Amino acid sequence: MKFAYKFSNLLGAVYRHGNLSFSRDGNSVISPVGNRISVFDLKNNKSETLPVSTNKNITCVGLSPDGNLAILVDEDGAAILVSLVTRAVLYHHHFHKPVNSVSFSPDGRKFVVTKENVALMYNAPGKNREFNAFALDKSYYGPYDETTCIDWTTDSKCFAVGSKDMTTWIFGAERWANLIYYSVGGHKDVIVGCFFEKDSLDLYTVSQDGALCVWESDTELDELRKGPKYSERKKMAEERKRREEEEAEEDEIEELGEDGQRRGEVIKGSAGAPEDVEGIKNVRYKQKSKHFFNKEDDFNNLTAAAFNKNTHILVTGFASGAFHLHELPDFDLIHSLSISDQRISTISVNPTGDWIGFGCSGRGQLLVWEWQSESYVFKQQGHFNNMASLAYSPDGQYLATGGDDGKVKVWNTNSGLCFVTFTEHTSSVTNVTFTTSGFVVVSASLDGTVRAYDLHRYRNFRTLTSPRLAQFSSLAVDVSGELVCAGAQDSFEIFLWSMQTGRLLEVLSGHEGPVSCLCFSPVQSVLASVSWDKTVRLWDMQDSWQTREVLRLTSDGLVVTYRPDGQELAVATLDGEITFWNPQTAAQTGSIVGRHDLQMGRKETEKITAKQSAKGKAFTSLCYSADGESMLASGQSKFVCIYNIKEQILMKKFEISCNLSLDAMEEFLDRRKMTEFGSLALVDEGAGDGDGVELGLPGVRRGDMSSRHFKPEIRVSSLRFSPTGRSWAAASTEGLLIYSLDTSLIFDPYDLDMDITPVSIRCQLKKKEWTSAIVLAFRLNETSLIREVLEAVPHDQVAVVSSSLPDVYVEKLLDFVASSLENSRHLQFYLTWAQNLLTLHGQKLKNRSGAILPTVQQLLKSIQRHHDDLSKLCDWNIYTIRYIKALSKQRGMKRMAADSLSEQEEEEEERGSVLMGSEDEEEDMMSEALIVN
Repeated sequence: MKFAYKFSNLLGAVYRHGNLSFSRDGNSVISPVGNRISVFDLKNNKSETLPVSTNKNITCVGLSPDGNLAILVDEDGAAILVSLVTRAVLYHHHFHKPVNSVSFSPDGRKFVVTKENVALMYNAPGKNREFNAFALDKSYYGPYDETTCIDWTTDSKCFAVGSKDMTTWIFGAERWANLIYYSVGGHKDVIVGCFFEKDSLDLYTVSQDGALCVWESDTELDELRKGPKYSERKKMAEERKRREEEEAEEDEIEELGEDGQRRGEVIKGSAGAPEDVEGIKNVRYKQKSKHFFNKEDDFNNLTAAAFNKNTHILVTGFASGAFHLHELPDFDLIHSLSISDQRISTISVNPTGDWIGFGCSGRGQLLVWEWQSESYVFKQQGHFNNMASLAYSPDGQYLATGGDDGKVKVWNTNSGLCFVTFTEHTSSVTNVTFTTSGFVVVSASLDGTVRAYDLHRYRNFRTLTSPRLAQFSSLAVDVSGELVCAGAQDSFEIFLWSMQTGRLLEVLSGHEGPVSCLCFSPVQSVLASVSWDKTVRLWDMQDSWQTREVLRLTSDGLVVTYRPDGQELAVATLDGEITFWNPQTAAQTGSIVGRHDLQMGRKETEKITAKQSAKGKAFTSLCYSADGESMLASGQSKFVCIYNIKEQILMKKFEISCNLSLDAMEEFLDRRKMTEFGSLALVDEGAGDGDGVELGLPGVRRGDMSSRHFKPEIRVSSLRFSPTGRSWAAASTEGLLIYSLDTSLIFDPYDLDMDITPVSIRCQLKKKEWTSAIVLAFRLNETSLIREVLEAVPHDQVAVVSSSLPDVYVEKLLDFVASSLENSRHLQFYLTWAQNLLTLHGQKLKNRSGAILPTVQQLLKSIQRHHDDLSKLCDWNIYTIRYIKALSKQRGMKRMAADSLSEQEEEEEERGSVLMGSEDEEEDMMSEALIVN
């Protein structure tokens, strides 16, 4: 089995903190999710999480105008420069203080960062290789409190900075003679947003108390005059310093900062406007008007704002979850709507002004609203609390998750989006599973119900309950999908229902502790249950539901699972061991001591060492691989372990997160934070997004921590291997993480020889020795070369080549076809290969069905996805053809009617001409008769 799994996507979380950004074309939205960023393609309805991460939660995202670069800044001020084209980290930089906002200039040459009470302007990194990608150009001082927001003029000549001191400062990106700095006030609360009018210095400022000020400038952008150069100002400052030291302190140009790096030019502003010098009239602002969002008796804090310069539309979000659309400068209300009961954290408008993105950190919501049609373009929300369990569908296309918020969500693994949410449960969902058909999801909850959901009609069609109230902590469904079992954690009983009738069939008693896990055998009608009473019981579902075997454990049982072929049973116990049993003979076949592999971290408030704390830790989730040779194991740790069952050794360990914003991430704590009064971690500095920050109540481990500020603890609550064997999923504190095989990093030759080279393989292709070329390509086992050889085979030779392949290469070729079919454009070609391989070698493959089951599942998944995509297109084309036919019939009838009318007119004309001819003949005869007379 290969272990080159790499992080591929993040599901279950769409937004956490920070600001949203639209791509240059406006069809994608970039959202920070913890210490990663996700890109949601709104046109193609897909999501992608970039394989880059910061050390802590991302708070600011700055996107370059061309959409190729992004600056990500975390809570501590550590920034990374990311290429959105190559998905690679280009540069690391630390600002040493928390950063409030980052903004590129419209021309892409500069970017401004606000931290504390200063705005720092850097030269944007270009296409040339540079040792220092962040070169500081100017430092702007002026505000007395923290700076909050930035906006640029359309020509990148000036920018405005809002502050918590209720003022807004306008600075020149270059040294303009008539605009160095300017300060405007007019507000009574924190500035939330400041926006320039298009091609103008006119300014709009919005404050948290719901006030909007319109500022009019007496100078146009093209009237800005350049001041003296930096070198000239430096000489003037040096001369002034020699003349008078007191005046020189205000105009001093400092060369080095606190970190020893070059600071560039420093511009220090003071309250009010600078005086006019040498007959140059400085830019002046006057307040044109002032408007208020909050009406009488309807006070609501304004939390976010965005302005589109092209459409002149201002979007404002409030703490109540409502948002308003106004047209400026007249402040005409266009639209008002409430989208959530939580505060709106961020707002972004796409370049065309049609779509508006909203982020609500309280609920983890991300919405994109089209205001003209008043409809949602995109609406996603993760689990409000921790994700407790997950399950793959049999074909690997869907993932079902259950959370502590009582919701069951179903995700599409291809698009990475949730397409249905079931909210019938009233308490935490402890377990979810699919039936073998793949169209029914079953969930168990602490509210005392087991519910079954239909994925065709998206409804809860069956609700199973116990005779007396019980909290269900485990769940299992048999292979046929007829029997549903749930274990109770308070009455120590197992309840058995019929899926068809919904009736309770039996209550299985025998355990003396809470039933922690249930699992049905995939080949027999046998149920395995594990409990805290240190036993595993095997129940025979065909023999009056009696106990067949009782397996004694060394410690409390936590998890039990069957191997895919049903010939082995794995159990995880509280002492950190994984034991393997033969379910037929009830004999132990092996064990793995994996407590030390978890490498438990220490919480910031813990007073014992990590080594001592690890003694009470164990694996809480187990899962066999698709081929049954390896096992995934995880627990209350940031690591996921893969073990080889036969050798009973650790093969690889995956670190699912490096986010230091989560608790229990580090094994060693900083002793400098320990004082005689306790840990400094108990003192939470700074204010959060809400009205204040408080500590979680003692003993509270899950939920909203009594609605107080808390630091979530890293853990993996559930693990599942995909039925295709090419990916696995982990439900963790960060969300639903998907790890997939990265075939580009694998070099795994098979029966390699010195004569097998790419040159020799291409020589066989030139000789049209197709079978030999395919065999040699698989022996070298390079993906690109195999694809080249396979696609060189003529279409009419596929059946002949398939029949002449050795048996060992048939499975390898079928596996390659299944993986290539998912993304290849040559759909018919690979389907022809698959059809011929399965037809000609079907009986031999059936004899080894257990080994090739993951390959068949992968093939089925790829074919099903293409079928779904093409069926929609074909259905659309069918309706279009029907419309065209109906239209042509209608036009044909009109033509027939027009032809009949024209024929009638021609007949009438002919009749008229005949009558006219007869009248002329009569007149001639009468005239001749008169002449004769």
